[in-house]
Amino acid sequence: MNIDIPEGKDPIAYVWGEMVPGIGTAAANFSLAVYQHTTLGLREFEAARLRTAQINGCLFCLDWRTERDGQKVEEGFLDAVTQWRTTDAFDDRTRLAAEYAERYALDHHGLDEDFWSRMTAVYSQVEIVELTMSIGAWLSFGRLNHVLGLDAVCVLPSRLGTSA
Repeated sequence: MNIDIPEGKDPIAYVWGEMVPGIGTAAANFSLAVYQHTTLGLREFEAARLRTAQINGCLFCLDWRTERDGQKVEEGFLDAVTQWRTTDAFDDRTRLAAEYAERYALDHHGLDEDFWSRMTAVYSQVEIVELTMSIGAWLSFGRLNHVLGLDAVCVLPSRLGTSA
């Protein structure tokens, strides 16, 4: 499904802000809050976000890299996320963030005591709640953007004025 976007309108701003302003504005604020108020490390944040993007298939989300204090994850990080089970590029927290995102998206009923034991060994309860809310936002909004075809028409700010 592709939403008809009026000429000259930004697809995200139009769909989220103009079409359903009562819901979309709140959703946009929640989505922004995940980035603005996170206490998670950049690598674990990006591992969970990118694994969710891979599952959702959101083109925009897959292309995006979160920047914090001028830092982004290294080139090849997306490939490491794909191989989260076997990569040597991840510490325990980063690997668990990718695993949690995958299991949350694909098999949340299968989150067993073994998994929670591993999670609570390296994450506090506050961090687990934050990661869960973040994954929930990415799963919902990335999927919304992909299902409605917005991910194919959105352009990263860094690519404006260049040919993609």
